[in-house]
Amino acid sequence: MKGDAAPQEVAPGIAPILAPDEIDPDWLTTVLRHSGALEEGHVTALTLEDVGTGQVGRNVRFTLTLEGAPPGAPASVVGKFPSDDPVSRATGVMQGNYDREVRFYRELVQTVDIQTPRCFHAAFDAATSDFVLLFEDLAPAVQGDQITGCSLDESALALSQLAGLHAPRWQDPALADASWMDRPEGGEALLQAMYLGFVGGFVERYGARLDDDAIALIEAFGPRAEAWASAGKAGPVAVVHGDYRLDNMMFGTEAGGYPLAVVDWQTPARGHPAADASYFLGAGLPVEARREHEHDLLGHYHAELLARGVSGYDFEACWRDYRFFAFSGVVMAVIASMIVGQSDRGDAMFLAMASRHSAHALDLDSLSLF
Repeated sequence: MKGDAAPQEVAPGIAPILAPDEIDPDWLTTVLRHSGALEEGHVTALTLEDVGTGQVGRNVRFTLTLEGAPPGAPASVVGKFPSDDPVSRATGVMQGNYDREVRFYRELVQTVDIQTPRCFHAAFDAATSDFVLLFEDLAPAVQGDQITGCSLDESALALSQLAGLHAPRWQDPALADASWMDRPEGGEALLQAMYLGFVGGFVERYGARLDDDAIALIEAFGPRAEAWASAGKAGPVAVVHGDYRLDNMMFGTEAGGYPLAVVDWQTPARGHPAADASYFLGAGLPVEARREHEHDLLGHYHAELLARGVSGYDFEACWRDYRFFAFSGVVMAVIASMIVGQSDRGDAMFLAMASRHSAHALDLDSLSLF
């Protein structure tokens, strides 16, 4: 991992699961000391504000008043909690998102080479599905914007980081021991059932703002979803992010921050690496820019894999897999939009995803591959 170690076990006597308004200076002092982030001194007061655009989790910035703390002690931290929206929370619980993110920071983050925020505390309650994660505050970095897209330089940076996620555990047989990353048995049939169950509502909500070719593709994919998901299990395996897009990236600014840090690890899995790359490029760039530059950008990602020791995976195979997984974003747009709480920004985001990902799959003739 680029950065510090994974969070330590919860200190004895410290309540591991708290809602944002239950967190007090004493709790934060103990947690930060236990993690090594606060060597001396203590938190005397705090204020909180919601940050970010998460659909399934709630992110809260805690601004701290410190006494007796050394230079460099954190003046603020960010906590992540279950969504307040009942629909979004039910989705997070049903899909195991909350447990997965805690496990990622406890078990996986040290084994990959992608920049993430330092995690001070990670706890999950299996009985209630409550959780809390406490991170370093990445400000003054700024969140990427899935709606507006990104620059070519930002795309190349994101793909370099993605290679750092995939390469260290490429074809690693030990990943089979992390059964919590596996998709459920019969997941391919479930995916098709969910897609077919939601696509009508999706088209009703967004169809007037999509072109006819996009709608035709989205509807044609439904009966093929199980075959696509089954065929996608062939090929190399690595740790994948599962939702590698701009809203889950924090880019550094002239004022500071990491060049890029990746957040929202609710969907890590043992899966095909090209799915992340195709999902990112399919909607990260505006359509015309993606058409012009995707071949070179994917070549950059592939070269980064090779430089990190990956072998036996030539660019022709990578390009074919990239075409095949163009439907990853279509699936996400259709299903996710129907199972999280609706908002104006959420609608704009899912519409941008559906429009760009469907154009991606059409441009690459992805339907012909299965």
